[in-house]
Amino acid sequence: MILRILPRSSFACLLILLTISHGKSDARAETLNVSLRHQQAVDDTQGDYRIESTSQIWQPTQTAVIVCDMWDSHHCYRAVLREQQMVPRMEGLLNNLRSRGVTIIHAPSSCVGAYADNPARQRVASIPKSESPAGINQWCRSIPSEEAVTYPLDQSDGGEDDTPEEHASWAATLKSKGLNPKAPWKKQHAGLTIDPEQDFISDRGDEVWNILKHRNIANVILVGVHTNMCVLGRPFGLRQLSKNGMNVVLMRDLTDSMYNPRSWPHVSHLEGNALIIAHIERHVCPTMTSDQFIGGIPFKFTPIQSSR
Repeated sequence: MILRILPRSSFACLLILLTISHGKSDARAETLNVSLRHQQAVDDTQGDYRIESTSQIWQPTQTAVIVCDMWDSHHCYRAVLREQQMVPRMEGLLNNLRSRGVTIIHAPSSCVGAYADNPARQRVASIPKSESPAGINQWCRSIPSEEAVTYPLDQSDGGEDDTPEEHASWAATLKSKGLNPKAPWKKQHAGLTIDPEQDFISDRGDEVWNILKHRNIANVILVGVHTNMCVLGRPFGLRQLSKNGMNVVLMRDLTDSMYNPRSWPHVSHLEGNALIIAHIERHVCPTMTSDQFIGGIPFKFTPIQSSR
């Protein structure tokens, strides 16, 4: 047997490659230790609740993130500004969890056609069909656990919190770009990576369900917008997954609501967002924050000052 001695530079490169390979293997094998927050009723007559936390250990390969409606534009100018603030943190989260073996499903509703040639969309067709829950492709407006309580926000006006001047100026900007001011979205936000080798793209409840079942997913994290509308109600949203037995969780620091402070209960937009998150923790599913995976502190919006 002939032994060959590698040059020092080659040996160093080999060590680096082995280290990188070992690091990737460890990252993908690492369990996810999570803390989930929910609210427990302490006095049904007074509507009092206490915040409680539960610790769980998840397997990355049994975990998925669904990115809900993080569109490239919106008819509400302030919703666009808040999304821009949130995107960098969300991108960091998705990259981190993807590298650890978590399944990423991008769900830009009504924009999936723009990704017909993307492998992440084509991959969905290769997933075997499973038996789907009844009504999985329908919008879900409430589940039994919500029906005896008062919904915390009046969103009947659509929830736009722009000033009239901001809204008119933004609508004119969208129109000048050839976009429909009422529905200007065409794709997912460009700041969020769609990995063609690993990710999925779908906005259909049955397709998302097939992916979850085929991959033996037990835990699902929802990120995106808007909490009181699409995140709750979409066919792949919190209500559908919760009522059908999935261990679903809202990432409360990477979501936003459509709430207009001029409507009941007449609180600030961010307070309205907090109210719907509390409703979810009490009646739909627990919540968590992104720092559990990527460190630092939970994301917080910077209040928007009128600039138009």
